[in-house]
Amino acid sequence: MDAKTGTCRCGKVTLTVSQPPFMTAACHCTGCQKMSASAFSLTAMFPADALSVDGETVKGGIGGTHLDHRFCPECLTWMFTRIAGRDFVNVRPTVFDAPDWSRPYMESMTAEKLTWAQTSAEHSFEGFPGPGDMPGLLAGFAARG
Repeated sequence: MDAKTGTCRCGKVTLTVSQPPFMTAACHCTGCQKMSASAFSLTAMFPADALSVDGETVKGGIGGTHLDHRFCPECLTWMFTRIAGRDFVNVRPTVFDAPDWSRPYMESMTAEKLTWAQTSAEHSFEGFPGPGDMPGLLAGFAARG
């Protein structure tokens, strides 16, 4: 994959990913609904070392040490999230110049979804997928190409 580049709304922060995502998803949790001001948030999961950030970001969203939601300090675009103890990063794919590859393969937290919200995700979970679900999901996403 060629590197993909994207920016926040005002262009002060640039993200570049050097590898393809290993999963795409939609999260319907109420936290993501509030942070995205939408029915769900989209995410593309990349190995942590595949992401480079040009520009300063600020922490936002829910406080604490487990979730590190990063935003542009100028326009406040929610750009990516790091999860403590995980070796991947969740990037909001709509920051990329051409996000048409970002269709969610799975959706999570559907127990909290708005009744009218629909995605084209192939797999759906009321909560988050369990550890036993992940090998099949990763293999299926990789086979999808």
